[in-house]
Amino acid sequence: QVQLVESGGGLVQPGGSLRLSCAASGSIFSINHMAWYRQAPGKEREMAAAIGSGVSTDYADSVRGRFTISRDNVKNTVYLQMNSLKPEDTAVYYCHILYRERPDVYRYLEVWGQGTLVTVSS
Repeated sequence: QVQLVESGGGLVQPGGSLRLSCAASGSIFSINHMAWYRQAPGKEREMAAAIGSGVSTDYADSVRGRFTISRDNVKNTVYLQMNSLKPEDTAVYYCHILYRERPDVYRYLEVWGQGTLVTVSS
């Protein structure tokens, strides 16, 4: 069983910054893909940022240049540094990973975090 624990959400004024963290624990051999999704009220969930097992990253156009995703493979943790926040960044942010449980099983499993609320408002 793998669990994701997210932290770092909260209320911030426009132009401010927040850093989200997501720590994975449990039966993990390796983590391939780590990502942050977000879902604003009344909208569908969308990918905000993603990072592969190497250094490759991907960002939604709406956050590119303002958000930075990074990972600590020793701690099995992914971070999202969010700068120059805008009211339209208000959403519940979800962590998502693809991982392998065992070295002899070539199957990727996925798990989602419980979500952390980010509110950007003056």
